[in-house]
This record gives sequence, structure tokens and C-alpha cells, in this order.
Amino acid sequence: MGLEHPQDLDAWRHWQESRHALRRIKSKLARATPPTFKLYSSGASPSILVVVDAPTPSQIAAYLEPALLVDGAQIAVLAQGELRHLLPADWSEHEVAGNSAPDLLAEVSVVFASGHFLPASALAHTWAQALNARFVVAQHGLLTPFQPPLPPGAHALAFSTDDALFWKSGRSDVTFDVVGSQMLWNASTQQAEPTEVTGPPVFLGQLHGAELARRIAARTASQFCASTGASYRPHPAEIDKLSRLQHDRWRRSGIVIDDSRAPLRTLTRPVVSIFSTGVLEAAASGRPAWVTCVGGPEWIREFWARYSLSEWGGDPTPAPVVPPVEPAKAIAASLAHILEGTA
Repeated sequence: MGLEHPQDLDAWRHWQESRHALRRIKSKLARATPPTFKLYSSGASPSILVVVDAPTPSQIAAYLEPALLVDGAQIAVLAQGELRHLLPADWSEHEVAGNSAPDLLAEVSVVFASGHFLPASALAHTWAQALNARFVVAQHGLLTPFQPPLPPGAHALAFSTDDALFWKSGRSDVTFDVVGSQMLWNASTQQAEPTEVTGPPVFLGQLHGAELARRIAARTASQFCASTGASYRPHPAEIDKLSRLQHDRWRRSGIVIDDSRAPLRTLTRPVVSIFSTGVLEAAASGRPAWVTCVGGPEWIREFWARYSLSEWGGDPTPAPVVPPVEPAKAIAASLAHILEGTA
């Protein structure tokens, strides 16, 4: 099994918009109102352009932090959102006007991004083509068949060989390095003080996801929480009206909704979900974690197998293998190697 849309970005966008009426409306409004971007640089002649489509913890960990580890390279950062508070005080800020690459980026030979499917990374992909720069993509989450396709000719940095082959989906124009996951490295090496894991499970919600029908996600959560006494922890994106109505129905039925937003690493109870990254994070930190799904599609079991996720009722999910080199450092080394090859 591989990606549903291994090369056709337009087909992927059509699929994504078809999954949610509100998302389709927002997409049309976004196209009618061009986004604004900020460009920052550590020097006058950056050689690497890093793209942060949204200043989320996962994007910062996957793109900005590794790029800052590249020795001797001047860095530019294109962002859709404010990043000043995350950058050194001596970095400069520049105006982005139109679709043409600013003169500041004339020496850029490597563009490092999440892909070419979001506004900032799509603009950076256009710039990369004009600059004849190598476009490098890092995996920052677990891969489902509905992952956006890689840009043509991209070099991808994957969590594992299995993920690399899945992401590639038979394409011959993309190349890979396997670097591991900084997110899972952090979970395995920055564990909190040992505490006893007790009590009923916490179910990590995924009502927001386009990958799985809402009825399947809701039925699974309902049945699991009702049968085990688990509480339901909404995903931060579960703020739409339908999700909030579902939360209210569950409260009335006696299911506890855990909306405390406490960091996952602080939970002292078992963790269960359908395909949340949080299951692997919990396993990496030494906490018991499982997956479950009622009437799920075939790709769910393939996903579970690729990440060695254990189904509820059996032994907990084993902790993922920790790579010999910290992923952020491995990514920085890969970027430096590509930079050398483009010099």
C-alpha cells in the first residue's frame, strides 16, 4: 500500500476539500484572499531557506530547529505567522512582495519544507524552481495513504525505511535519507519523573481528521469510553460545531471529556487512540499505549503494522527504536551534505 495520490497535488487537494464542506469554503476564501508572509534571515547571503507553514511545536521541531544546527550556514526562514520570538535577536526581517524570490535569496541552494501543499511552502517551491535550489522535505508526523504527494524531484527525510518506501509509492524522481523522528526521540529521552500509570485509559480524539470518516471515529470513541470508563481527550483541532455537539452528547451520556490540554507527557494513565501519533509518543516515553477501531478501513491495519502499534486487549505498544544519532542532528548533517553537493 502507498499514497492514494502519489504525484497529483491537484487530485489530493480535491480529495481534501471533498471531505469537509467547511474546509471547502475556507479553501475558496483562502484563494480569494492571498496570505501574508514574513521572511527572516541570519545574514546577507543565506544558503538555506527554511519554511514554517504554521508556528506549531511539530513544525518548529521538524524544520527550524534542525536547520539552525547546520554549521557555518546562513539561514533564511519564510513563515506564515510570527516567528520573531523563536529567533535570535540579531536576525533581520524582510518584506515579501509578490511571487518572485527576493534578491536576498539569490544564493539559496537548499529549500527545506514540509512539502508544497500549504501556502508558504508552495511559494517556496516556486522560488526553489527559479533559484535552481534542491527542495528537501522532512517527515514530521505518521504517514497515512492520504499524505500529500512529494514535490517533483524532492529529497525526503523519513522516520524509517518503511516510511520512505510508503511515501515514495513507486516514484523514481524522489530520493530519501532515513533520519528518525525528533518527536519520538524527545519522548524517549526527556521522560518525566517515573510515576505509576494507573486508572482508566485516556482516548485521544481524532474527530477532526479527514483521513477517517467521522462516524467511525465517533463510534469507536463512544464504544471504547463506555465499555472501559475511559475519558475522551479532544484533539486541539476539534473546535468545529459538529465536534463540540458530539462532546456535549458524550458528557450527557456520562463520558468524561478531558479538555484540560495538559501535555501528553504528563498523563499517568494508559493511552488509546485509532491512529494518533500520541500512541507512539506514549510508548516512547515508557507508558502503556494501544490502538483500537470499530469497523475501520483496511489502511488502518496496515498503518498499525507499519508502526508496530498494538491493538487493545494485547500487550502494550513497544517503544519505537531510538536511532543512534539524534534526528535533528541527522537532519542537519543531511542538509549540510546536500549543501556541499550544490556548491
